[in-house]
Amino acid sequence: MAIISDNFLLSNETAKTLYHDYAKQTPILDYHCHIPPRDIAADRRFDNLTQIWLEGDHYKWRLMRANGIDERFITGDASDREKFFAWVKTIPMAVRNPVYHWSYLELARYFGIGDTLLNLANAPSIYDRCTALLQTADFSARNIIKQMNVAALCTTDDPTDDLQHHKKIRQDGFAVRVLPAFRPDRGMAVESPELFNRWVAKLEAAADREIRNYQGFIDAIKNRHDYFHAHGCRVSDHGIETAYAADFTASEIAAIFDRVRLGNGLDDTEIVKFKSAMMIEFATMDSQKGWVHQLHLGALRSVNSRMQKILGPDTGFDAMGDFAVARTLAQFLDRLHQLDCLPKMILYNINPKDNEVLATIAGCFQDGMVAGKMQFGAAWWFLDQKDGMTTQLTALANVGLLGRFIGMTTDSRSLLSYPRHEYFRRILCNIIGVDVENGEIFEDMDTLGHIVQDICFNNAVDYFSILSN
Repeated sequence: MAIISDNFLLSNETAKTLYHDYAKQTPILDYHCHIPPRDIAADRRFDNLTQIWLEGDHYKWRLMRANGIDERFITGDASDREKFFAWVKTIPMAVRNPVYHWSYLELARYFGIGDTLLNLANAPSIYDRCTALLQTADFSARNIIKQMNVAALCTTDDPTDDLQHHKKIRQDGFAVRVLPAFRPDRGMAVESPELFNRWVAKLEAAADREIRNYQGFIDAIKNRHDYFHAHGCRVSDHGIETAYAADFTASEIAAIFDRVRLGNGLDDTEIVKFKSAMMIEFATMDSQKGWVHQLHLGALRSVNSRMQKILGPDTGFDAMGDFAVARTLAQFLDRLHQLDCLPKMILYNINPKDNEVLATIAGCFQDGMVAGKMQFGAAWWFLDQKDGMTTQLTALANVGLLGRFIGMTTDSRSLLSYPRHEYFRRILCNIIGVDVENGEIFEDMDTLGHIVQDICFNNAVDYFSILSN
């Protein structure tokens, strides 16, 4: 029996109706992803299945390493065909991992292979069949996005980026809105003076101005913020361990900036003060322009220093952190609220212990003026799986308004990742369907169906306001 059937993950009739009649055909607004804009600008074609399926996918790389696959067949110099066979050896071992489901969903939705157990016996024919399809026009980067019913997507971009790829995408008249997102984390990374100063040099070049002091630094960032806004950006993003909310004075931050510009190291107190100041600066810029401010909290990054030196960041050596987030996050949001510059904000956690923490803190800063202004974000990274999505949706529903949730995002570098939205939608419909059939929710299918559609798409359209710009 095929795993990816019409009723995959749908355990009852209500769930089936909600998914097939309401969720299935709803477009996708992928408001946070890491797809390289250069691939979309060039309308990239992929030479083979390995390139599009395994390139840059650290989810799969981690599993291959755990399966005893040598690095040569993961990120090394083995042929693409050999790398694919190494991944095929790993898939059976990945039962109950979300990548197992994602892999079969991707084969089904993109290549029409939905009823086949992938194994070493049929791997050559599947590789050849998919590789042949990838040579057709339907499998260019832009056509892949269109065939998955994507209405808009936001990439993740450094403030120093010239956005040339985004300009080309817009000039070409691509039907899908592809917009940049502003990720200024390097502008607060003063724990490494060398890397920070290297970034400031790039910022000077991008903003075409010399940065002599802290105010000049902020002015240069505002210049780039304006530039991104002019090119359609309406969302920023931070990937940080925790929020920062230390007390500071303007003179302290100016002095800290001068010290780090001279290449001097800072103590922990100075680092936290500077990060606290920059968080306020970034959020204020977003508030003034009506942007959405995203905080991805809690990842413990690059814990394997040996492999970090060999392969660099974002190669599968990050972990779930256990940082304290509640007090500093609440203080950060409270300070913004006191300054009357609290933007729309999405709070993501990577550790499930923080589900109710973030959901309840978000509830403290809803202002009654924007529905769902403060969002407890979708299950992210290590929580981006069936149990993680279920517990995130449950925590949100228990202490907030599920019907105002802005739904799923891929957070992925892969053009084949869009079935993750389907995965989420099936889980969402099943959760609601179970409650209906247990007699816990009225069987008002019209209302419930529209709530499902709102969560899948409509709420995000209203929240980000990027389809009408």
